[in-house]
Amino acid sequence: MKMSESARIADQLRYAFHGQAWHGPSVLELLSEVDAATAAAHPLPDVHSIWELVLHIAAWDEAVNLRIVANKPVSRKGDKNFPPVRDESQAAWKKAIVHLKTTHAALIKTVAALPDSRLQDRVPGKNYNVYFMLHGVAQHELYHAGQIALLKKTRL
Repeated sequence: MKMSESARIADQLRYAFHGQAWHGPSVLELLSEVDAATAAAHPLPDVHSIWELVLHIAAWDEAVNLRIVANKPVSRKGDKNFPPVRDESQAAWKKAIVHLKTTHAALIKTVAALPDSRLQDRVPGKNYNVYFMLHGVAQHELYHAGQIALLKKTRL
């Protein structure tokens, strides 16, 4: 049975997020041993913390999912783009990771079930299609995975 293009994209999103990516460690692999203090730290001036990056990734996974499911323009600006960390406890960090996993799982579920015919649909309010946006999500997650990797090294 031939795999659909949507299923292939869902696989790429899984690899970038969960592991077995060609390039190296995935988002979750990088976060596996990060504690709340490391996640909240700002070891470099004017650079987002690991925690802020986690909330940002979750915000955009959710936004992209909503764009597909609701077929409406969805944007993230200000605190919706980089939600602030208000509680730096270990419990809050664990909650942030659960939120990240939940939003990503919802996106994967949507993409895996997406008919290939929808990939060419224009994203509401944008000048690109769903196919381009979904590949952008994988790129976005890997971009921030690289930042997380570097921020972890500054804390060692």
